[in-house]
Amino acid sequence: MAGKTQTESNIATPPVEPSFGWNVYAETINGRFAMMGFVLLLLLEFVTGQDLWTWLGLR
Repeated sequence: MAGKTQTESNIATPPVEPSFGWNVYAETINGRFAMMGFVLLLLLEFVTGQDLWTWLGLR
């Protein structure tokens, strides 16, 4: 325990378990997938030089 303070050694976070419906776990996962999708769209535009709608052939 050398180097750890009293508060660092006593902090315990409960495991987050998946559950059905609107809950903190679902919102956390949804947010992470949304962030990944946004970054992938930015990369798509950077690599191809076209926006999503043009790349899909809708414009």
